Amino acid sequence: MNTEYHKVRRKQYEVFMKGLMYICTGLTAAISLFLLVYVLINGVPGINWSFLSTAPGYLSDRIGILPDILNTLYIMIAALLIVLPLGVGAAIYLTEYATNQKIVSIMEYTAETLSGIPSIIYGLVGMLIFANHMGTSLLAGALTLAIMNLPIIMRNTQESLKSVPISYREGAFGLGAGKWRVVRTVVIPGCVDGVITGCILSVGRILGESAALLFTAGFAHALHGLADSLASPGATLSVSLYVYAKEDGEFDIAFAIAAILMLLVLMINFAAEMTQKYYAKRRKER
Repeated sequence: MNTEYHKVRRKQYEVFMKGLMYICTGLTAAISLFLLVYVLINGVPGINWSFLSTAPGYLSDRIGILPDILNTLYIMIAALLIVLPLGVGAAIYLTEYATNQKIVSIMEYTAETLSGIPSIIYGLVGMLIFANHMGTSLLAGALTLAIMNLPIIMRNTQESLKSVPISYREGAFGLGAGKWRVVRTVVIPGCVDGVITGCILSVGRILGESAALLFTAGFAHALHGLADSLASPGATLSVSLYVYAKEDGEFDIAFAIAAILMLLVLMINFAAEMTQKYYAKRRKER
């Protein structure tokens, strides 16, 4: 009798927990879908070719975000060129070369701590260190974003390197290959999907960052070339969204920029998923 009672209670508990999980999943999906649909409905009607391909007219009512799009592209390229060698190199050293596990643990703990720091603090530090010495510019913003994204690149690469079986390394060593050759020809090709995924996730964070860039990159809407832009202040898409919504009260323009950012983030997430599936398929074929 007691056994039957416990079975009924366990069954009721399982049904309750399963229902609770369904409710939580449904609420999360509903909130995400509402935000996506709401932003797209309010933003897509304001997007046209003139809006995307022109600069703002300060002596007219013309509104264009071409400088903001180019600034976003420039700062993204500059940040990735800085953070990728640092993050991947640090991950390779900590995983493949470092022998002192205390140092490895300290570095991993530091990286996890850095990833949890609010972006506004990065912006303040970037302003005091980079902007004060080289002026408010896209380069100062790129350096700040590189520090922000370093933990993401490093930890993703580390986990990917650890996922490569030890037998691969031992087999290469048994054939007489040196340490660097094993890392370069066996380990890195076996985890390149994780490195690319970390890079794509960093791009998504760069696209959505605004607080740190307000302190370091500024919010100018001037149209420059690559070299001049890096040395000059400029607004990215996320910073422009803030300025148009908060400072100017132009919510139709802000929603249009938000829709563009939303579509870009969706494309980035789709690219990350396709990359993982592609390399997973390649590994199975081998």
